[in-house]
Amino acid sequence: MTTDANFDFAGLYGRHAPGVFRYALFLCGDRMQAEDIVSETFVRVWGARDRVDLSSVRSYLLAIARNVFLQGVRRRRREGPLEDGMAEAVADPSPRPDASHQVSAELARAMAALATLPESDRTALLLRVDEELGYDDIATILGITPVAARVKVHRARARLAQMRKDTGSCM
Repeated sequence: MTTDANFDFAGLYGRHAPGVFRYALFLCGDRMQAEDIVSETFVRVWGARDRVDLSSVRSYLLAIARNVFLQGVRRRRREGPLEDGMAEAVADPSPRPDASHQVSAELARAMAALATLPESDRTALLLRVDEELGYDDIATILGITPVAARVKVHRARARLAQMRKDTGSCM
């Protein structure tokens, strides 16, 4: 546990914000929402700084980010969809990238295949492959056992391999 005197928030943010952002972006698929998730995650960490165990802070941050994301999903379900006019008014005004900046077809197929996986399997795979977390950390973040985390990663890999075999693609 930490005290205000030995809690280096700026250092913690600098080391972990990019990874939390990647994870949040993976969860929500929207840069602005991912930035909001990162902000709320670190606000919560600051509020709990006297209880933060720095030895497992990465898992703690990713678990908070996941909870913030899920709370947002539940809140949006309760509030209902935006009216059509409002949705257009707040739509992303940024210009669309031209063809030279489009995501490659292979990457698009891989992302589509990932999107077909159940959320918990997809998240477990991302945490294992992209964030290079161990099964104990994945289990902590997802609120499951390490054995269940291992099963989810295995199942996700097997499904992706089967999709690749079925489509003849080299995802």
